[in-house]
Parts: sequence; C-alpha cells; structure tokens
Amino acid sequence: METDGTYESRDPFGGAAPPPARPAPPPVPRPAGPPAIGSPVAQPPAAPPSAGPPPVPPVPAPPRPARSPGVRPPVVEWLDAPRPKAGLGIWRFRHVPPPAAGPARLAPATVAGMLIPAAVGLLIWSAYRRGTLPYMYVVLQTLTPSDWWYHGTTAPRDWHGQAAHAVFGGVVFVGLVCAVAALGSWGKIVRHYLGRFRAPVRAALAGAGALIALAFVWPEAFGLGWDPLPLGLPVLSLVSLVGGGYDVLESPFLVYPLYALVTALVLWPFARVGEWASLFRAWRARAAGTTAPAPDPAAGVPRSQWPELREAGQQRAADLLVGELTTGRMNDVDCARVRRAWRDTDRDAARRAALVRTLIDQGAAAGAHPSGDRDLPHRSATHDLLLDQVRIGRYVSAERTPHAYHGAGLALDPGLVGTSLLAVGPSGTGKTRSLVAPVVESLTLQALTGACAVVAVGSVGTPLGPDEAYDVVIRLGDPASRYDLDLYAGVTDPDEAAAFLAEGLVGDMEGMETRRAATVLAQLIGPYRAAYGRFPTVPALRELLEARPETLTALLDLLPADGARAMRRELDSRIRQVGTATDLGPVLADRLAALDRPVFAEFFGGGREARPFSLGAVAQHPMRVRISLPEGGHEEAVRLLNRLLLAQFQSVTRDRAGRGHTAFLALDDAAGALTPGTVRALQRLRPQKAAVVLALRTLAEVPEALHGPLLAVVGCRMAFSGLPTWDGRAFAEAWGTERVETTEVAHHTVFADQPMTRAFHALRKLVTGKAVTTEAVTVREVERQRWSASDLAHDVPAGHAVLSLTHVRGEHAPPLLVDLRG
Repeated sequence: METDGTYESRDPFGGAAPPPARPAPPPVPRPAGPPAIGSPVAQPPAAPPSAGPPPVPPVPAPPRPARSPGVRPPVVEWLDAPRPKAGLGIWRFRHVPPPAAGPARLAPATVAGMLIPAAVGLLIWSAYRRGTLPYMYVVLQTLTPSDWWYHGTTAPRDWHGQAAHAVFGGVVFVGLVCAVAALGSWGKIVRHYLGRFRAPVRAALAGAGALIALAFVWPEAFGLGWDPLPLGLPVLSLVSLVGGGYDVLESPFLVYPLYALVTALVLWPFARVGEWASLFRAWRARAAGTTAPAPDPAAGVPRSQWPELREAGQQRAADLLVGELTTGRMNDVDCARVRRAWRDTDRDAARRAALVRTLIDQGAAAGAHPSGDRDLPHRSATHDLLLDQVRIGRYVSAERTPHAYHGAGLALDPGLVGTSLLAVGPSGTGKTRSLVAPVVESLTLQALTGACAVVAVGSVGTPLGPDEAYDVVIRLGDPASRYDLDLYAGVTDPDEAAAFLAEGLVGDMEGMETRRAATVLAQLIGPYRAAYGRFPTVPALRELLEARPETLTALLDLLPADGARAMRRELDSRIRQVGTATDLGPVLADRLAALDRPVFAEFFGGGREARPFSLGAVAQHPMRVRISLPEGGHEEAVRLLNRLLLAQFQSVTRDRAGRGHTAFLALDDAAGALTPGTVRALQRLRPQKAAVVLALRTLAEVPEALHGPLLAVVGCRMAFSGLPTWDGRAFAEAWGTERVETTEVAHHTVFADQPMTRAFHALRKLVTGKAVTTEAVTVREVERQRWSASDLAHDVPAGHAVLSLTHVRGEHAPPLLVDLRG
C-alpha cells in the first residue's frame, strides 16, 4: 500500500540530502598521461615544501539566491532534522512512528455481559431497599449486640441500630457495585472506549464522569434534591458507633477529613481510568524543562551548532563551521566527513589537535578525499549521510509486517550491508535499479567521508553511476580504458596469488580440487617471478601451462644459481608432472584461454601503457572503483573474472592491518562467481570489516549444494517478485518457521432423538433449506513457515520484494514485504 507522507513529515528537500548551495572546490588536476604506478591509488602531485598546509584553490562565489529573512539554508535544516530511534532498516530521517493500532471492536456478547450484571444488581438492590431479600439481616444480627434491636427483629431500639443499618447498607451497596463491575468487565470496556482519545481528552472525560458520580454521592453540595448514594452516611455512622455517639461529628477536624476520604475513594477509579497521575507527571516534566536550567550546557543544542566541538572547548572551530554552513559552503558530505574525523580522534589528543588546526585553516574542505571530490556529480537515490542510510523503498502494511514497520521507509546502511547481501530475482524485476545502484551510490558517498571503500562490478551498460563518481574506472576489453587490472591483486607471495587464481580458473568445476590447481600454478609463477622479477602475463602463463618439459627446463636454467633452491625444486616437480594422467596444466590452460583473447591482449599486464590497478588497494584506502566487464561473446570470460575478483577481494581483505574503513564488493551479476571456496570464505569477511553485495537471476546459477550454505552465510537476503518455487523453497528453509495462533471452525449436524425435536428440526430445514448444525471452534498454536515457497512465487506483487535484515551487532529483522517502486 502506498502511504507516502502518511507517517512522515514533509521533507523540504524531497527526502534527499540537500545539495551544496555552491559548487565544491575543483579537484586537484590529475596527470593527463597514465604514469606507471605501484601504489593502488593515484595521488595528487606533491606540493613544493612550504610552511603550513597547501593553499586551498579559491572558489568563485555564484550569485546567492534570494532568501527570506529567518529562512535557514537547506543543509542546516537537514542537519537539525529529527532522527528518532527506530527498528532495523527503517528510514530514520524525520521518521514518525505509525499511530498505535486502534482498539478492537467489542463483540455484542461483551456489551451484553456488561448490561446483564448491571440489571441483576439493580434488582438485588431494589429488593434490599424494600426488605424482600431473603436472609438479608442474618449477618447484621450475628455481628451486632442483641440489645440494639427489638426481640427477634432488626428493628432498631435507638440510634445504635439506625447507625448499624446505615453501615450495613453501605457495605451491601459497595459490595454489589464491585461484584457487578467485576462480572461485567466495566474497567475493560471503559478503557476500550476511552482509549480512542488522546490523553488530555481521556482525562477530561474521566473527570466529567467523576463529577457525575460526586453529584450522586453529595447531592446537597451541587444543590440537587435527590437522596444520596449510601457512601458518605455509612462512613459517618461507623465513626459514630466507634466514637460512642453523634457528638464526635461536631468536630470539623474530623468531619471534613472524612468527607475528603469519601470523595477520594469515589475519585480513585476515575483517576485510574483517566490516567491522571501520568498526565500530571508529564505536565510537571514539561514545566520543569521550560523553567529549570539545563545541567548540560550542550543539551538541546542543534547539530548545526557543532555541540561536540563546543563541549571540547573548540569554540573557534565550531563557529567557523557554523559560518560555512550558513553561507552554503558546506554540504552533507562535508558534515559527515568532519563528524567522522572528530569521532575517530576521540582517544588521540595529538590527532585531535591536528584536526582542529586543519579545520581552522581549511574549513569545510578539511580532510577531503584524496581525489579532491566533495560530492558526486549526480545523485539518483535519497541519502542521509548523518546515519549513512540510503532509502530504497517502503515497508508494506501487511499481516506479516510488525506494526512498527507499517508504512515506514526502507533504508540500508553499512551496518546491515556489512553482513553481506544476496538478492535473487528474474531479469527485469529491478535488482540493479532498485537495490544495487542505490547501495553503490551510497557507498561511493561514504567513501568520500573516509568510511568505506567500494568496488562495483558490472557489464558496460549497467547503470552504476557516471565514471566521474569513481576514482578508478577499468573497462576490460576497451582500448580507451586508462586503467588495467592486475591479475595478481598486487600480492608478492606466489602461493597466495596461485590460490585465488586457481579459484577463478577452476573453482566452479565439479570434482576439481582447487588446492591441486593452486599447487600447479604456484610451481610456475613462483619460478617465473624469480627469473624475471614479475609474475607472468596471461599469454606467458598459458604457454607455461601448455609447455613441454624442454620449455620448462629452459626456465629452470634462467633461475639464479644461488638463493632459488626452493623455486628449482618446485619447477622440477612440475617438469615431472607434465604429460602424466594427473597433469592439470592443460585444464588450467584451457580455462585461461578465455582471457587470452585479442580483446584482452593489452590487459592484465600485456604490454599496454595503462596504469595497473591492484584490488589490494581497497583494503588500504577509501577508494571508489568501477570495473566494467565486456559484453557479448565473452560470457565465459565474464564468469571467470567474477570468480577471480571475488576470490581476490576475499584474499586482500584477510588480516588487513588497522581495518579503519569497511571494504565492499558489489557484483551486479554474480553468475558463476560463487564456488565452494568463495562461499566458505564469505563467513570470514564480517570480522575483517568487509562484505559483498551479490545479485543473481536465480539460485540455479549457483551449484545446488551451495544453496543452503550461501543463504546461511549472508546476513541480508532479498527475494524479488517472480521467483520460481524451487528458489522460493531455499529461501523458505533459510527463514524458518514461526508460531501463530489459528482458529478452526467446524459445523456438525445435530441428530435429535426425541420425535418432537426431530419434527422441529425438519420444519426448520424445510423453511431455511439448511440442516440444524452446531459450531465447534478450536483455537491452537501451530508452527508455519514465515514465507512459503508458494507465497514467494505467487504472492509477491510486481515491484515488491521480501527482505530480511541482520546487523553486524547481531540484531535481525524477520522477512518483510517491501515496496521498491518510486
């Protein structure tokens, strides 16, 4: 159901983070030519030595738009907007929880159950007043002295009997009222109807009821002429009996407290129903909040005033940032970057002092991304960088959806994507447009704040943002590409390089041991590196895999005589394997032939003067990398490259020092990328602050034996509409079952034994056309699947998906139906 705007206040920026009011400073010019780099990211040219930081290039101020006095800039409104606490995956920017569910409608039987005890109570009280209630004075005779009454009766001799009658009548009345209220569930029914109103209205209605009740208890005080209810007189009579006469009631210090006590007892049930105490406490809290001084000087200070800097005594830096905000020279990326840098230096006084100096010198441009970019050239999704959230849809108000999620916005953040995300859905269901592209765009924005690094992999036409949004763009197979991909991810250990290279080449082959393939590759690339000082290119490696013993013997002769004993032993072992039945060289060479094509001739270190990029850079720097895979006629190469990139990513993020930022790999088409080895390695990513986003058209693109392990290792699972039932079965098993209460109604035909009863039943069947039946209702608790395979295949509308979430802290949300349209 589309409820856009129902539970959220209007966003002056259309829900998106505000764009900068003036352009960011231009990035530092990059060199036109592609110099060879050993480092993973191109750094700006070194500035000449000088005192102090390099000067910031001046920014030409555009014409300032006309603004009404008192109107704050959009970025200030965005920064100060409320973001209340909410459940996992809920868009918190100006989120308003849905109103509480209205009370259920009372059944007619419930109302009748309230009225019937009241009618019976009125009859009993009427009989008591007329003296026709049997044995009504037996208790009175038993508990009181006999000299108060005439012999054999309860007719009073003096004032003692009259007072005893008043007390007994009050006890009977109160007991009767309590019994009728309990049997008729008066409290439940009154709360049901009063619960529809707000707290002040509820308290006012309870107060009106209390006034009506007091008018019947003390009618003389209201100028009314009817007889009072037996509440005040019984209390006064009881005090007279205890005090020895009515003289004790002449003291105002006793009578008025008794009146107050009776009045308080009458008001007490109305105060409970109207919740007067809680309303009074809330009123006092509001009054104290407006009058009492705040103990914390920074309490209630809006974020746009930078209270964290002011608490640390950095008033000058805070005032400078406030000026940057109000003049429009600071955008949401700058705010997020400065706040993150401030948090990161919390326990390092030296770094914090350096940060403060940089803030004073450079203002909003302090600590900018090495590329010089302070925003993306274009945004297509709605972001809230203060919480690192990106909005991708809305939760549907369905039966399975908890009330707190009804109509709320759906948002993802690094805490959720950090557990890895798997999305499965047929082509055309919007996996790229609705999920992968917004998530990648969010990660590229967060990379500008230094929070993460992202590698987005997809075909050439995949809409993952413009090239200007990335630091490195690799177009494999395109001669115009400025960057090349390092086949060995920048590692220097031949065994490590051979491990992920074997995973990419033969990881998807059934019955093939990647460990043996890695051994064969290590026996070749290790000696080649020892002989030539670098790893072999694709043609050279293929030639080594297909080589005869004499070719490998020539390589053996090139190894240095001293210091290469281990490499000689490796190559000797490889020479002995060539031509045997267990030789894996031809199999590996056949797989590697997919990359040894003319379209890739100048890539993977093939002699082209392009800047080689090593995937290991994302483990050390907050980079934005886009890798475009070739289309048409190179399907096997694309699958191989997907496996290779995933294996490289898992290898370079293992045991990385520091782990200051999170590394993400997004595969828009993960077909063929998942193997037993890569699925096993996925569970090691979360402790290393790394994660992957995988999109599949169907689980059939993954070996069937890996369906369960894959769904078990990823934290966030997403099933799009149009999912086949065999894929839905795997999701249903992963999401498990839940206990629900079911109601079964059975109708049984009544068979009468008596002739008269049978005649009535026959007449009723003749008139109504239906046999006489009885209804049996059975309520029980059963286990059912949260989402069955049939539900996922047939009950998910177009443009929707079922999503379950898990946070890196261990919290999780059940699978819920979400609307991804718009």
